Amino acid sequence: MSRLHRLFADFKAGMQNAQKVLGMNRRNLAYIYPSNPRKYFEFANNKLLTKKTLEAAELRVPETFLSVSFFYELTEMEEKLRRLKSFVIKPASGSGGSGIVVISDYREGDWTSVSGKTYTFADLKKHIADIIFGVYSFGLNDTAIIEEQIVQNALISELSPQGLADIRVINYRGNNVKAMLRIATVASDGRANLHQGGVGVAIDLESGKTFSARVHSEEITHHPDTGVALLGVTIPSWDALLKLSEAASKAIPLDYLGIDIALSESGPVILEVNARPGIEIQNICGEGMRERLVAIDAGRSV
Repeated sequence: MSRLHRLFADFKAGMQNAQKVLGMNRRNLAYIYPSNPRKYFEFANNKLLTKKTLEAAELRVPETFLSVSFFYELTEMEEKLRRLKSFVIKPASGSGGSGIVVISDYREGDWTSVSGKTYTFADLKKHIADIIFGVYSFGLNDTAIIEEQIVQNALISELSPQGLADIRVINYRGNNVKAMLRIATVASDGRANLHQGGVGVAIDLESGKTFSARVHSEEITHHPDTGVALLGVTIPSWDALLKLSEAASKAIPLDYLGIDIALSESGPVILEVNARPGIEIQNICGEGMRERLVAIDAGRSV
């Protein structure tokens, strides 16, 4: 094959692959706006409402220890907080993992986060006050949720020892479309956030086995901090996790969702849902979502 023919073949293949990729504009215009009525966005944007909705459907979410919406409640919080050894503080309307503090231990009057940082009660009180004030929710008044810290599955903990990993499943009209494992790193400060330096690991929907991984734009095969192999790993409780994703999509009145699920020692737990999930999962998996979405609308399987 001549160089010209080879270049043309590569160009043609690239165009064919591009047609399979779901772009941001098409995601918004063809799927999010028609499928997710804005009046129902609150079921995803407000994590407290999300949890209550999923609990009403008898789906597993982290236990809520308390929620704080008003500054006067801060004075009544200390006694309740000191009864807890481990917990997670998060804003009800935060996004991208901002404002989340994961406490793993309590000794001699102070708490320690999973990253080893020490927090006094004054520190936690200020953080919760910041959440209420809207520091992590675009200046809008918010609610601080104090909830159960998930102890993750031993195998997943080996893959993500720096923090809680989660599995993002894109679900459309009750059908699971794509899945990836998001792993915490030192660079991401213990958060499973890809934009902050977390690792995205593609998962085959049928087998539950990992097959590719990336951190930022770099393709990798091993964890950048620990050297643990990330590919060819079968995710535990995979069938149960997929069924939980499908059940969550039925409970939340939105048709196009990103469902974030953690694997605890006793099985999958829904952390949150997203009404506008990003499209970077296609880069992680090395293939587009468009064909699968079109097939779902047409009642076909891909």
